[in-house]
Amino acid sequence: MDLMDIQPPPQSAYAEADGVTYHYIEMGEGSPTVFLHGGGPGCTGWSDFGQVAQLFAEDRRCFLVDILQYGKSAKPVIEGPMWDYHAAKTVALLDSLGVARADFVCNSWGGTIALNLAAKYPERVRSLVITGSMPVFYGPLAPLPEGARRGRNARDVYYGGDGPSPEKMRELMARLEWYDADAIPEGTVKLRHEQSLDPEEMALAAASDNPRGDWQDLTGELGRIEAPSLFMWGMYDAFLTPDYPLMLARMVPRGNLHVMSRTSHHLQEERPHDYYTVVTGFLNQQHD
Repeated sequence: MDLMDIQPPPQSAYAEADGVTYHYIEMGEGSPTVFLHGGGPGCTGWSDFGQVAQLFAEDRRCFLVDILQYGKSAKPVIEGPMWDYHAAKTVALLDSLGVARADFVCNSWGGTIALNLAAKYPERVRSLVITGSMPVFYGPLAPLPEGARRGRNARDVYYGGDGPSPEKMRELMARLEWYDADAIPEGTVKLRHEQSLDPEEMALAAASDNPRGDWQDLTGELGRIEAPSLFMWGMYDAFLTPDYPLMLARMVPRGNLHVMSRTSHHLQEERPHDYYTVVTGFLNQQHD
């Protein structure tokens, strides 16, 4: 199976959750597994995890969720602590879906949501897989790049100037998300670019105030996480070098770290078979 060419998304659904509407794709049967994507322009549950989801769906009930303010989910202006807001709404989504407890497999932005959720709602999380997330604002060896503003700056560049284009999307992915720029699938560029043109998404990107909520440092929360946690990291992550997740893995009581060669920020897209093999092995180690 060639996973490098992302397929059109399968049939999707919507769920009401504590006053907001989530869009998601459900695949497979078995242990509930929630996939939360990253915060780059045009990211969705399908764009970030569509390639590997078909592997996980062979023996898992997979939910590929569009995070609020992304994809086809609602785009509310968030007031107050951002990760608390997302965690509470994600729990409300689990309630709406009838999922008492789930594994979480997450990239970047979505992983920070899941870490906070695991700290504050431990009974809802069986295990965590976190890739390229930044829950704390400091690094063990050096300050984080550009004061941790690299993602925000990339969004400003992408939406600025002459506005979004497929070329700018490919350039952003090549610079920040993929180790091998030549391997970026055209289908993924197209999917991300088309989603980034969503009028509400563009309005959020252009807002001068902070519609995404107040940034939170989760240092105090990480030590409270009871769930077994695997930090999956790209050897060449453009945002956070592997010393950073090693620090996180030591802050979380049951933390583990796997660093994958020839990858940057989107391991699950760059090496989908290998990502699946490591992650499913970890998930299957966990016994209730």
